[in-house]
Amino acid sequence: MSSVEPKDVVQRYFEALAAGESDVVRESWAEDGSCWYAGDLPISGTWQGRDQVIDGFLATAFAHLDPEREIGVRVTNVFGEGEQVFAEWDSWATGKTGRAYDQKNSAVFVVRDGKIVTMREYADTQHWERALVADPR
Repeated sequence: MSSVEPKDVVQRYFEALAAGESDVVRESWAEDGSCWYAGDLPISGTWQGRDQVIDGFLATAFAHLDPEREIGVRVTNVFGEGEQVFAEWDSWATGKTGRAYDQKNSAVFVVRDGKIVTMREYADTQHWERALVADPR
């Protein structure tokens, strides 16, 4: 049993994402962890297993961002009880489309034994599509 608080695990995960510490990001997830994202986007659906979360969900999301421009994430709120943690964060970037991405995100995490086992993320999927995927209208 891990003595690390679930909120601390989630906070560390976001700090690692922001710092580009891919090893810490990977270590944050349980081997059988899963991630769910709403909508009909390249990142939507359920990603099962740590490799799919990291090499599928996160890699697909980052593949839509311009790596030459600033990519940021800032946690604005984290709270939880027991193994469940709710987090809110801002994320920003420029898409490979050349359009600005500026998003408010939230997710419910379940953390067991110091590892994230599930994440259900909620965000404005229309903004994601307009900024990062769709042709301008």
